[in-house]
Amino acid sequence: MRIATFCLGWSALLSCATPLVAQTATSPAAAYWPAVRAKFSGDRAKETVAFLDQYVRWPGNRGFDASIAHIVERLQRAGYVLESDAKSTDRLTYRVEHYPMTTPAWEPTSASLDIVGESQPVLRYETNRNMLATNSYATPAAGVEADLVDAGSGTPAALDSANVRGKIVMARMNVGRLFGEAVTRRGALGVIAYSLPAYLQPEKNRTSIQFGGVARDTTAKSWGIVLSYAAHERLRAALARGPVRVRVNTAVTLTPNAVEQAVVAEVRGSKLPTERFVFSAHVQEPGANDNASGVGAQVEMARVAAELMKARTIDPARTITMLWGLEIRSTDRYITQDSVRARGIRWGLSLDMVGEDTKKTGGTFLIEKMPDPSAIWTRGEDHHSDWGGSPITKAQLTPHYFNDFVLARCLEQASTNGWVVKTNPFEGGSDHTPFLKAKKPGLLFWHFTDQFYHTDADRIDKVSADELRNVGMSALVSALVLTNADGMATRSVVAELEHAAIARLQVEGVLAKAALTNGGDVAKETDILQTWAAWYIDAISLAADIEVGGASAETTSAIAASTRRVQAVLASELQSNLGAK
Repeated sequence: MRIATFCLGWSALLSCATPLVAQTATSPAAAYWPAVRAKFSGDRAKETVAFLDQYVRWPGNRGFDASIAHIVERLQRAGYVLESDAKSTDRLTYRVEHYPMTTPAWEPTSASLDIVGESQPVLRYETNRNMLATNSYATPAAGVEADLVDAGSGTPAALDSANVRGKIVMARMNVGRLFGEAVTRRGALGVIAYSLPAYLQPEKNRTSIQFGGVARDTTAKSWGIVLSYAAHERLRAALARGPVRVRVNTAVTLTPNAVEQAVVAEVRGSKLPTERFVFSAHVQEPGANDNASGVGAQVEMARVAAELMKARTIDPARTITMLWGLEIRSTDRYITQDSVRARGIRWGLSLDMVGEDTKKTGGTFLIEKMPDPSAIWTRGEDHHSDWGGSPITKAQLTPHYFNDFVLARCLEQASTNGWVVKTNPFEGGSDHTPFLKAKKPGLLFWHFTDQFYHTDADRIDKVSADELRNVGMSALVSALVLTNADGMATRSVVAELEHAAIARLQVEGVLAKAALTNGGDVAKETDILQTWAAWYIDAISLAADIEVGGASAETTSAIAASTRRVQAVLASELQSNLGAK
């Protein structure tokens, strides 16, 4: 059978998802939205973003440590108690973890690039704080002055032809690769690299520099400079007029015996404290959106959760855990350090680049899904971001209700204010991947495509308090539902999943029919429909673990009934669009 509201394409499917939910039952989040909306402040979240945006944050350096201290101060102000001082009755706790670093902490303090004989600098750290590649060493106080050679695209042949030893080398390639080829292998004094992807619109954003890094080379103790479009064009124009000498000055602080810090805060569950919903937001990187925004949103989520706990408005049965630290590594440590703790991790959600003013950045809020069939067959309105993704196999699929459950919460918030919510197939590369590696449900909240991604133009003026509020509230409400779900809430989630499954099968049925009209393969289209149905049937079955204390007989019955209806829709779509009997 067909449902009354029909959508073609995934973006259209999203737009009709809220009415679909409304047809089924009361939202499982209905009890939480009013309280969270009344407390959550995007402006307060943005204050944390602004604090972190002062610093170039790399593990163990002054900016990273100041950011950790800021998070701790905000947690204390909200009522979180240091874990070592907490009583058994304290449900709001935090701790700071310390990990000795094997290399010195790196912090840039100054840099400049000048053409000898010209009064105007090419680059200055004060206006282009990404110009110095991470792990670069300081030059002598007077700087380094040498001939500049252009090695084109930086091929080995071009570098050999340029005779780079003792010179400063410019090339159109990644600064790390250029450093390895020119400095480490061929004895160049240092490198100047230009490599900006088209989505950054370099001809428009002429002074933006995307940060890069070089290998820590304790022998050469050299450096890498990363160029903006304008700086690259100026140097090329100068070389076109004749020989060019440049002067490079760099100043860095290298702190030996540094310590990498991470913060873990928890709202302890009242009944099942070892079962957890885990959030993560990484501190390092120099940007405001990436990722001071994730840190700010999560700090405000922690504050709101504390206020609601103290007011006895919420009482989660399971624990809500929040991590702040180094991207991927801190989350991976949390999962892998303690096998008993890991068994209790039920869901993971990463907040990475979540505060973008989309009118300025061009990015769109995205939920990166756990691997579903759209990561195998990316078609219709499904699209990878400009970050890009590699095709996966059916063996890599991870059926789960988490994708559609969290999407539904975001769409509920979007229905109040027109917030744009989209998804992308799985791509990887952030804090959600350690969850998936450990076979835990894991999602990513982010924005892309962003014309200021990883550039020194990613500053506080590109951050929206409204976006921080939309994202932070949706994340927190998702956790509140899953950490305290009763049978009614669980069955409401099952109903949402059923409608999402039916809508997807109808979309895929139309796409299949169109593919066959254009000479497509029946076996392939049948496989796609059957794979989607199997994915959703498995996802619906896994909803049995949502209900605190285990699925009731009524919930088990609802899961079985939804499964039968999805199977019936699959049979109908196969017959009507592919002629199957």
